[in-house]
Amino acid sequence: MARAGDGIATGRLRRATPLAGMAARATGEAVIRRLRRGAVDDPDAYARRAERYVELLGHSKGALMKAGQMLSFVPFGNAIPAENRQLFQAAMSRLQADAPPMAPELAAEVVAQELGAPPERVFASFDPLPFAAASIGQVHEARLHDGTRVAVKVQYPGVADAIRADLRNAELLAVFFQLLRSLVPGLTRVDPKAVAAEIAERVTEELDYRMEAAYQRKFAEAYRDHPFIRIPEVIDELSTGRVLTQQYADGRQWAAALQAPASLRDSWGEAIYRFAFGSLRRLGLFNADPHPGNYLFHDDGTVTFVDFGCVKQFAPEQTARMQQIVRAVIRQDADLLWRTFVELGIFEAGRGPTPAAILKWYSEPFVMLTGPQPFTITSDVVAAVIAAEFSPTGPSGDVVRALSSPPDYVFLARIDLGLFAVLGELRATGLWRAIEEEMDFDGAPATPMGEADAAFWAAKAGSPLAETSR
Repeated sequence: MARAGDGIATGRLRRATPLAGMAARATGEAVIRRLRRGAVDDPDAYARRAERYVELLGHSKGALMKAGQMLSFVPFGNAIPAENRQLFQAAMSRLQADAPPMAPELAAEVVAQELGAPPERVFASFDPLPFAAASIGQVHEARLHDGTRVAVKVQYPGVADAIRADLRNAELLAVFFQLLRSLVPGLTRVDPKAVAAEIAERVTEELDYRMEAAYQRKFAEAYRDHPFIRIPEVIDELSTGRVLTQQYADGRQWAAALQAPASLRDSWGEAIYRFAFGSLRRLGLFNADPHPGNYLFHDDGTVTFVDFGCVKQFAPEQTARMQQIVRAVIRQDADLLWRTFVELGIFEAGRGPTPAAILKWYSEPFVMLTGPQPFTITSDVVAAVIAAEFSPTGPSGDVVRALSSPPDYVFLARIDLGLFAVLGELRATGLWRAIEEEMDFDGAPATPMGEADAAFWAAKAGSPLAETSR
């Protein structure tokens, strides 16, 4: 198969590539100008401004849009004035699925460059119009010559150069996070440089679909035939650095899932929670982009997980420390929590807040585990957690002001916010503490899904393939 580099040196794509980079940089400059205009009190003006942000970010097809998508699903709740909250969330939610697509002929040329032939020859059928579009690529439905239905993700031409230009523009990313700080006072302790560095690392990895395919294979192998977690299989011979072909997955989209009965939403929430933390415990892997567009929901309570471009791998000692944090909060062990945070470099030994103050501060993010069970996660709960965990003027402001932000902590904080934002939007109710006891304290299965999950892993451990799935 013919594989191209970041730049395509033939035909229309050669002319389009520098234009894409120029457009992204021009869009970034426009965003900076907009962000510097200060706060807006008039709701109509606020609505126009929020829509303009989305339009600018959507057309950037670069690091800015990716950053916007990372923020679009976080329910900032009471941190945004009530009269503007719905307007802001409605505008930002458009980034979850409505990125402007590229022209069909450009997508076809990327496929030809990567797979050695135009899509009408590589596939038995190929829809020139994408059914999903995002910050780095768009997805087309196709069929293989044996009739298999597949989804083909095609990277935007020139997006790699545009993103790298964005990432080299420190002012661009810093000012973008100033927008977040202006809208959400409770996040003033988040270090824009640390967050920008985390995004740069993750987005750079996403530029190579071969890395995404490798992670997806690991997840698919580990969870193959799982009772409620589905991972599409990668079609290896039709996947390259900028084209990723996988089994097509049907299912409810996010907007439809939010309208489902509570019992279904509870099952989906439990499946998402078990996949996120179960894969971390068992595989040392965290699918680190908990974006609503990355889930497909099924009427039997199962969930299909798609898009593995942003995966974080943790060493066993890191996972053990995460478990220590959970154990300390659930057991209300202030000294263990303090020691673990000191080991992580979040607080300095001999300085800063007391163990009791740290426990009080960090118990709020675990309210779903420490509160009365079963517990319903809502957007207001998530917003309260954000304010408690990050606000330097809140009840634990002295603790927040003493924080340092190692890269892994920043990364984990974003994962937690994203994951619990998803659960909050689903308004999922669950026996979260008992599920956590299963994972970290060898507790008995607490739910029917827990029983099915335990049976799956027990059978897998006894199979000849057990070693290859670890």
